[in-house]
Amino acid sequence: MVKKSRPRKSRAGLAPGSRAFVALWSSADRVRAFMGAVVEPHGITVQQYNVLRILRGAEPDGLPTLTIAERMIERTPGITRMIDRLETKGLVARERRGGDRRCVYCRITRAGLEVLRSLDRAVDAADRAAFSVLSAGELARLTEMLERVRDAHEAGSAKPESG
Repeated sequence: MVKKSRPRKSRAGLAPGSRAFVALWSSADRVRAFMGAVVEPHGITVQQYNVLRILRGAEPDGLPTLTIAERMIERTPGITRMIDRLETKGLVARERRGGDRRCVYCRITRAGLEVLRSLDRAVDAADRAAFSVLSAGELARLTEMLERVRDAHEAGSAKPESG
């Protein structure tokens, strides 16, 4: 029986994969909070902002609720409740189409478009500021590496070791 060698510990006392996970997760948390400071004064959360941007891109047809959930940057099990909140705020409208009463289409309202228009410049500036410590080349490499990791997980090729 061949014994597996243990991953080598880094200076921080964590295996390289663990260190990368902690760095990614904590960085994502800080950037999410940074973006929250931009959008929350407008009465929406970062996830709600994401829904509104998805729906703006789907104009004029709108999208079914489950399609919105699939396109979310940060997956959420409560998409229906999130749409409820956005509808209550007058930022999203829902309608049933065709014979399938279960299929609900969502569209961004004029008020929702106005919220996004009022945020466009601030969000663009925040995107730049959030990563201003990186050069253009570093940012491109970071993006490429993160996309590779995400794509591997979405394809199912990244699997935990049983152990």
